[in-house]
Parts: sequence; structure tokens; C-alpha cells
Amino acid sequence: MATPGRNDSCPCGSGKKYKHCCQDATSWTDNRLITGVGIAVLIVISLVVIGVAVSDFGGDAPPECPPGQVWSEAHGHCH
Repeated sequence: MATPGRNDSCPCGSGKKYKHCCQDATSWTDNRLITGVGIAVLIVISLVVIGVAVSDFGGDAPPECPPGQVWSEAHGHCH
């Protein structure tokens, strides 16, 4: 179906001219700014998830214990 001219009747049936009805109505998915922001957000979230999955958070080193306590490998906590 061909796009109607500016002064043609609008195909939506409103009785208005196309230029005053549906000519400027665009779907949010057609908006390049919104699409670009959405893609950027997905990329940032993906990079964060990958970074968390890859990092080892210090490896095999035991966590810091409060002063006066030592790490117990057998129990998995500070004593």
C-alpha cells in the first residue's frame, strides 16, 4: 500500500487529512534515539555480567578476620 499524500484523507478513517492525523505518528521502535539507548544499556549490562563471571574476587586467599581472630580452613570462618 502506498503512503498517502499530505492532503489525502487519512487511511485510519478519522476523516482528517493525513498531515494532521497519522503522518508524524511514529512507533517508539522506529525512534533511533530510544533504540540506541536501549542497545547501549544492554551492552553495559552484558559487560558487567561478564566481568562478574570472569573475576575471581581475590582467588584462594582467605577473607580478612577481625583483630584477635584467625581463619579456620576446617570450619570456613574466623575463630
